[in-house]
Formats: sequence, structure tokens, C-alpha cells
Amino acid sequence: MNNFIYDTPTKVYFGKDEELKIGKIISEYHPSKVLIHFGGASARKSGLLERVENCLKEENISFVELGGVVANPELSLVREGIALGKREGVDFVLAVGGGSVLDSSKAIANGLANPDVDVWDFSLGKAAPARTLPKGAILTLAAAGSEMSSSCVITNAATGEKRGYNSSFNRMNFAIENPVLTYTVNPYQTACGAVDIAMHTIERYFCPGEDTYLTDSIAEAVIKSTRKAAFDCMKNPDDYTARANMMWASSLAHNGLTQCGREFQLVVHQFEHELSGMYPKIAHGAGLAALWCSWARYVYKANISRWLQYSANVWNLDIDYEHPEKTIEEAINLQEQYYVSLGMPIGLKALGVEEASLTKLALNCSRNKTRTLTGYKPLAYDDILAIYQMAYERG
Repeated sequence: MNNFIYDTPTKVYFGKDEELKIGKIISEYHPSKVLIHFGGASARKSGLLERVENCLKEENISFVELGGVVANPELSLVREGIALGKREGVDFVLAVGGGSVLDSSKAIANGLANPDVDVWDFSLGKAAPARTLPKGAILTLAAAGSEMSSSCVITNAATGEKRGYNSSFNRMNFAIENPVLTYTVNPYQTACGAVDIAMHTIERYFCPGEDTYLTDSIAEAVIKSTRKAAFDCMKNPDDYTARANMMWASSLAHNGLTQCGREFQLVVHQFEHELSGMYPKIAHGAGLAALWCSWARYVYKANISRWLQYSANVWNLDIDYEHPEKTIEEAINLQEQYYVSLGMPIGLKALGVEEASLTKLALNCSRNKTRTLTGYKPLAYDDILAIYQMAYERG
């Protein structure tokens, strides 16, 4: 087991009606003015924004609002939020929504707290935030796990770049998780969320590292629990138990717990970031589903024993020790069938990706052939291109 640091400072308020505590929670930070950041009209239509506003008013907390966050949060709105925050004297950011809203809020908080630095430089790795504003979240979607992670992913629509960076300043001070708020999430977005939740842990599972059987057991439980919750949510969107387990899995899958003792790089996420950066209408979870099985088929021979463990412990397969590759291929096929059962794509054509763009995607992902993605099988430009081509050929 490798050395590791496990730090999850975000305080979680979990359960029904917990969002009604938001005024008292924020009052502990003594803000001058709060920026309430959200996505589309659903936050207002559902009555959630009004409840949040009333809670802040009860505590005499001033606020200003900015909506408009899209599925792949854009730099242009981040800049708008920073400009608004400067004009209004904002010193606390409250995200109301899913992972895209949370990431946009993180970027705004970092931009306001570091006014002498271009906020996009954080995403490009040219600079690192030295401070941030306090921030919290009220989740309306179980998917990205941004409420517990140190990650922030932003898209520059002008250049087609989607970039993420990690920093301790990206941590939310608190997150309110009421599973009831996810009842209205449509089946497609529920499925996308389930894919993303599990993928955060699946990818960690296949990062290099040995003798991590406790971490492995936690990871396997998160993956299998997410799969069950996804099926139950699709059958009954108002199943509180299923929504609650999916929401909690989202937080556990991306808070660092399922990587303890192992190396860390979310390789398939790197592929997908380039995909939805170039095609911003592609939902992140759908892009992951379209890519993962092709990646798996390309890399599994680099560590047969690890993949056999996954096949047995996650998919409950009996191992064929004479033909181990057959067992692994069966597990990958089962995962592919699972994605199909959720209505997710298993190839890039279904997402409208053009074959002519594959070379550009591979160049972007390899940073113009200067970056090799890590893992049991390192992936340079030619490997990355081959995986995009495999995913395209899957349909």
C-alpha cells in the first residue's frame, strides 16, 4: 500500500429538509453578501430557490443571484460571476444544483479571492489559487461528487478546451444532500449520474497500487451499490432509499476514500474531457459510457489479475483460470450491457462524433503528443488515438 493523505473537510448535512437549515448554516460565516449560483429554470420552478431565499432573509443575509450554468460549465459565465461578485461585494458563494454548478461556483470563489490572476490560468496549470472564498452547496443531482472533491472542471467554449485542476481551495465548506431534491431528475440524467459516480471509483480501482484490499472492498461496494440504486431509480424515480444511496455513493466515490493507497489519475475522464470540450452538448456521463469499454478492452492485458478480481468481486463471475481473458471480456461485456440497459451510448457515433475529429481529440488529450496518461498500461498519443477509434467503431 502506497503512502497517502486522506483529507475530507467538507461537512455534510444529509437527509430530508436539510436545505431549510441553510440560513443558519451560512450565518456562521458572517457574510456581507452571498452569491447564489444555479443552473436553469428548474431551480426556480421547483420552489427550491424561493425556500433558500426565504431562509437567508430570515437571517438577514443579503444575497445576489446568477443562473445559467450549463452541463459543461463555461468560462464565460465564471467570468460573469466574478465581475458580479466584485461589483456586489460578495464574500460567500452558495451553489444550488449539480456538479456543473458546483464547479462553476468553485471557479468564481477562486477568481474573486485571487483578483490579480486570470481564473483560466488555474485550469491551465499556469497558476494556483493562494486563497478562496468560503462556499457551500445544496445538491439537486447525484453525479459528479464535486461537493466532496478537490477538483474543478471548466470549459472554455471559445477554444474547445475542457480542463480540470485539483486544489485544497476547491473543497466546499459544507454540502447539503437531500435525496428528495433529486426525484425530478429525468431518466437520462439519472443514468448519466450513475455512470459518473461509479466511474470515479472504477478508474481509481485500476490505478497502480498493491495490497489495498480494504480500499478495494470499499470501492467494490460503492460500484455495486450505485448499480443497484440506478436500476431502482429508473424503476421508481421517487424511491427515497435508492436516491439516498446514489447520492451518498456520489460523495464517497469522489472524496478520495476509494483511492487510498493507490496512485491516482482518472484516465477515461481525460478522454471524456476532450470529447465534451469539443462537443459541449455531450453529457459527461454519456461520454464516459461511450469510452470506458473500449479503454478496458485496450488495457486489461496489462494486469490480468486485477481485472480478474474486478470480474469476480464486482460482476460475480466464476474465474476461468485456463482462459482468464474470457472471464474479463465477459465482465466488460456485462458492463456494456448495463450501460445499454440505462439508455447510455456504448460508442461515439451515437453521440454525433465525427470520425474526422478523432485525430484532433487524440492530439488534445496527449497535449500534442507531449503527455502520456499513466496506469498499468501507459497511454501515449498512438494508444489514445486507437482507443478513440475503437470507441467510434462501437457505434
